[in-house]
Amino acid sequence: MIVEQYFEDYEIGFTRRTMGRTITEADIVIHAGQTGDFFPHHMDAEWCATQDFKQRVAHGTLILSVGVGMTATTINPHAMSYGYDKVRFVKPVFIGDTITVEAKITEKRDHPKRATHGIVIEQVTVTKQTGEAALVCEHIYLVARRQATA
Repeated sequence: MIVEQYFEDYEIGFTRRTMGRTITEADIVIHAGQTGDFFPHHMDAEWCATQDFKQRVAHGTLILSVGVGMTATTINPHAMSYGYDKVRFVKPVFIGDTITVEAKITEKRDHPKRATHGIVIEQVTVTKQTGEAALVCEHIYLVARRQATA
């Protein structure tokens, strides 16, 4: 779906929520193959059984990727991702956990060098089915203005 929003259209406090997605063993195996991260924390069930969590843990970067992907439901031709800040892996996600994502606009500001664009900050929280936050970060958008600032 295409949604055309300029910088001026974004409202602080606007919140989006996703449906759930269950993390599978296949997700972890595929992510390990894509990234080369075959650490035993993710891949070795027997070793993990001797550790604190007693089971394999999904890669934090997997949860970031899946969580961000879950929020990518529209295309805005006037905005693009400008990066992510303050990424924190708060709680582990295990095989069989179902995650949902909340994305809330928390800040708007001028771009320091581009009068034609502004910066929009979206607080992203990935939550497990237990209600615990698993990951938090700030998604930064570069968004075109209707009119350049002076």
